Amino acid sequence: MPHPRVAVVILNWNGKSLLEQFLPFLEKSSYPNLELIVADNGSSDSSVSFLKKQFPKINTIILPENLGYAGGYNSALQQVKADYYFLLNSDVEVSPGWIEPIVDLMETHSNIAACQPKLLSYHHKNQFEYAGGGGGWIDSLGYPFARGRVLEECEIDHGQYDTATPIFWASGAAFCIRASAFHEMKGFDASFFAHQEEIDLCWRLQRKGYQIYACPQSVVWHVGGSTLPKGNSQKTFLNYRNNLWMLAKNLPLATLCWVIPVRFALDALAAYKSLFSGNPGYWWAVARSHFALIGRLIKGFDKPGNESPKKNTLTGRYKGSILFDYFIKGKKTFLEITGTHG
Repeated sequence: MPHPRVAVVILNWNGKSLLEQFLPFLEKSSYPNLELIVADNGSSDSSVSFLKKQFPKINTIILPENLGYAGGYNSALQQVKADYYFLLNSDVEVSPGWIEPIVDLMETHSNIAACQPKLLSYHHKNQFEYAGGGGGWIDSLGYPFARGRVLEECEIDHGQYDTATPIFWASGAAFCIRASAFHEMKGFDASFFAHQEEIDLCWRLQRKGYQIYACPQSVVWHVGGSTLPKGNSQKTFLNYRNNLWMLAKNLPLATLCWVIPVRFALDALAAYKSLFSGNPGYWWAVARSHFALIGRLIKGFDKPGNESPKKNTLTGRYKGSILFDYFIKGKKTFLEITGTHG
């Protein structure tokens, strides 16, 4: 059988130095039916001219303005023909043969809509990386965590999560999705702009009956924080806002009625802790996220595909609270909290 067509698409925004550093690894990919694409998201640096001169074999898509991760990929992928889209951050180093294990897994299991490789830290090669680790989960209050990463705690990789397994969400830093499933779901929610749109999409995919998987036989190393660094108030706002929007879109109303008040209280606690620690920007970012949710609830949510989830399709959900387990019980690892390797 011919190899399925895979398009690796990097969304670039003023990332010339990252492209120069990491594209050579990508060009060494061994997968035989592969197209490499950089979609430029309205960059103001010399990324596009640099690509045409230094990497002429890599195709480019020019977007007229910065549409964020969600809108940028939605627009770019309308112009890409492939069986699988592999959305890759510009600050990711790929390993030899990194595509084949994921395609083999997804070809063998037709119900898998999206999949991620093992994400390790670029700066600490044997440590799981924050953005996705060994595959994403979510707790009862909507806080995302991952095999190998709980809150800020990133584990050393000892092979403890080396089994391919269903998860709740696949990391947007290295996100493989069937093109048919992506377009069936109408892509990412563009209103998210950036951060957690991949979790929302994976949640919607699961509610349709698809599975999301981690494939640790594929390994990549992620720098992280290259576009908006940690501590940036806009990044804080987007993370809080989008997480709340995602809950409002996907949770049943009865659950939402108790989750949102609890989340508002916990968010406020974190915000005031930051305020009294001398970080008013964090406090204001959280406050803005709450106002944004209230405003959107007043307007009403567009809930595409808001059917009830099919029985036993939602995997990677932890019924407890990672905040309680981490801060009160002192449990710091995924295995300690969930009691499973995933």
